[in-house]
This record gives sequence, C-alpha cells and structure tokens, in this order.
Amino acid sequence: MSIRVLFICHGNICRSTMCESLFTHMVKTRNLSHFFEIDSAATSREEIGNTPHYGTVRKLREENIPLVPHRARQMTRNDYLYYDYLIGMDSENIRGMIRIAGGSDPFGKIYKLLEFTADGESARDVADPWYTGDFDETYRDVRAGLEGFFEYLGEKEAMLKEKR
Repeated sequence: MSIRVLFICHGNICRSTMCESLFTHMVKTRNLSHFFEIDSAATSREEIGNTPHYGTVRKLREENIPLVPHRARQMTRNDYLYYDYLIGMDSENIRGMIRIAGGSDPFGKIYKLLEFTADGESARDVADPWYTGDFDETYRDVRAGLEGFFEYLGEKEAMLKEKR
C-alpha cells in the first residue's frame, strides 16, 4: 500500500512542482519509492499544460535535484478522494482546494506545507516566487516543510505500530 501525496499551488509551475521533484528525490534517496505515489496540481486553470517555471528548473538544477517531467494540471474532486495527503502552499491554495473538494475537508486530508515544520508555522505561507522572484527562499521553505512532513509520517507510523 502506498502513501499518495498531491502538492498544490496556484498555477502548478513553481512551488508545487518544486515540492513534487524534491519530495520524489528525497523518497528515492531513502529507498522508499515503493511506498509513495507523488504528483502535483493547481487550484487555477491559468497554466494548464505548461512546463515548470524556469526559476524552479534552475533552482532544482543548482541543488542537484532531478526535475520530474510535468505539465501543469488542475486539482479535481477525484484527486481529493484519491490522495491521502493534499498539501497546499498558502492560505489561498487551501481555500481553493476545499472549494474543489466540495466545500469542506471531511476526511482531514488537506494541509498547508509549513504546518509540518518543527515550529509548526501553520500561519505562514510558502513564499510564491512568481511574485517575489526569490526561488532560493521558496526552496528553503519547501525543503523545511518536506523534512517536517517526513518526520510527521515517521511519528504517525510509530503511533500506528504502538496501537497494534
């Protein structure tokens, strides 16, 4: 059984594709690929079909992270039903994800990425490089959130084992 993770941002060309590529790399380097299904999507339709933003591509290359082949797509209601974790980058994304999911999150699957950081920065959004041009800051946010997500999954697995 795999853990299905969908990363979501506004256009699916900057932050969510950065998450998808970095998390895929992190999973592979930990030899856990067989446990995960990873994808990304948008809350909007603006960039559908487009490849990742050149700033995301440049930053991932700079960090020696392979770019996952990707074309932007919009999140669907079926994505909400299918994925175990739907992880948005900012508060606006969360609102859009809930709208697409049908107006609520009855299964508690929707998270904001920085909720998983050590200090639980749930109120803080991942910096959007589309507006800031700062892909370094976005990468730092994404990496911190993904490392925290791995810790969260490890703690959750330990709790499940204790209950058995």
